[in-house]
Amino acid sequence: MGLALGLGLGMRRLSPFLGLILAGVLSLVPMLGVASPAEPAPVAAPAPVPAPMPVRHLILFIGDGRNLADDIATSRYLFGHDAGLSYQRLPYQGQVATWDVTTYDRYAAEAGAAPYDPQAIEPRLGYDWTLGGRASYPRDDPPTAGDYFLSLPNPFATDSAAAATAMVTGHKTVKGAIAWGTGTAGEGLGGPLPTLAELLRAHLGFAIGIVSTVPFSHATPAALVSHGPRRDDYPALAAQILGETRPEVVIGGGFPGHSGIASFKYLSRETHAQVKADPAYLMVERQPGVDGAVSLLEAAQAAASTGRKLFGLFGGPQGNFESPLAHDLPGTPLLTRATVENPLLKDAVLAALRVLTQDPDGLFLLAEQGDIDWANHANDYQRMIGTVWDLHKAVQTVIDYVNRPGDGMTWENTLLLVASDHATGYTRLIIPLGPGDLPRQAGAGACGYDSREPCTYPDGEVSYGATNHTNEPVPLYAAGTAAAPLLSAVEGTWYPGTDLIDNTQLFHVMAAAAGLPQVSPLKLKAVAPAIPATPLATPQESVGH
Repeated sequence: MGLALGLGLGMRRLSPFLGLILAGVLSLVPMLGVASPAEPAPVAAPAPVPAPMPVRHLILFIGDGRNLADDIATSRYLFGHDAGLSYQRLPYQGQVATWDVTTYDRYAAEAGAAPYDPQAIEPRLGYDWTLGGRASYPRDDPPTAGDYFLSLPNPFATDSAAAATAMVTGHKTVKGAIAWGTGTAGEGLGGPLPTLAELLRAHLGFAIGIVSTVPFSHATPAALVSHGPRRDDYPALAAQILGETRPEVVIGGGFPGHSGIASFKYLSRETHAQVKADPAYLMVERQPGVDGAVSLLEAAQAAASTGRKLFGLFGGPQGNFESPLAHDLPGTPLLTRATVENPLLKDAVLAALRVLTQDPDGLFLLAEQGDIDWANHANDYQRMIGTVWDLHKAVQTVIDYVNRPGDGMTWENTLLLVASDHATGYTRLIIPLGPGDLPRQAGAGACGYDSREPCTYPDGEVSYGATNHTNEPVPLYAAGTAAAPLLSAVEGTWYPGTDLIDNTQLFHVMAAAAGLPQVSPLKLKAVAPAIPATPLATPQESVGH
């Protein structure tokens, strides 16, 4: 059954579960109008009555540091048009605001406003859509955007820790915090914040998996399955993940051996030894000359057949899986693995699904392509193409898995989200390029993330405005019967006149889809008047500016 047929059938049959959940989600929308300071408007309604047919497979992809321009550029390289990637063809397409408490407080200070209060949030302080745009570039690119996003040497923007925390806990927090509250009322009082993985496991018995192309104790995967005020405390986070939370699947970078990082930076020697000796885990690591995709999938097969958990540890000298290579061959797009010793993201996701689907109660998989961010920090267009292709192939793997008959996964019981935690690099596409064509990249061999020297583009096909994160909205794609109704219900409720979703609302959409809706502790102080609607470019339209 093809993608269009599989998704189409799912979207036409709305289950009794979805009707009940959607009624609950829609019931909160009228309460999101202007509220008086004395009685802020809540941003989530009380939990609706549990329903008999909840989603049992939640899959959240995060393209770290990915923006819509990256998707368009990669699609042009692969297919010669703007919307050919696997996830660009999913039924739901929107965008997400990503600001954190640190960003909010900086904008508030500039405006002379009060700092962040979870009981009186002014969303326009976190992201002002009248200046930055009502949608991701290039769908909207107002003349004020450059000054708004780049007016300071270090633009105001979230980091991956706070952004991932928002998506998996429904709470805003400060930069660097891993599922950890800010210390203010309603935000955990400086302590651990319950994650969606913990709730789904405790209440519904879900199996949990994290997959990343960067070290597994890095901010994004760690936020789902560990807690701490400091994202760079990698050994402590790794010990929590593998010794306390103990997900059914952990696959990522940070390998400390041959061709790896040559140190125990991302997990301690003790944790490494303990997991290796743990009979509950089947551990597979990078090996010289051994195809990492094959060894990982063989280990997944063995773990699934013996009822064990899976720990896959790979990565190169920087800790990440070395990024796929895009080649400059106009008319002939070509991407190759940097080394066979690491799996691609698609291999890791397939291995994770092989193990997680053994649990009849359900699964939650977070899969991150983390190298997109590393490429964009370096303004490395060529590497960015390779990393976004890696994400594209991994999402296609999930689509094929759901469409495959007989495995129990259908679009009625699966919710697939493809998100980004934040934008990086302020990428702007100036001259459209065709299939297989890459811009001339000055400093080849001397620029890139490893050297920390940004790449430049003397022929002007592409430009970058930053080497760090920006507060731009980021794209969101989704599939599954529950996707469009639940996501559409929260569009613009924080950001009137737009279809923007706040990143904290993704937590509530996922929880509601699984039949475990949560009441949000966050409240809006007021909502600004709606902006007059003007047509926006669709993602399918060719944009070369």
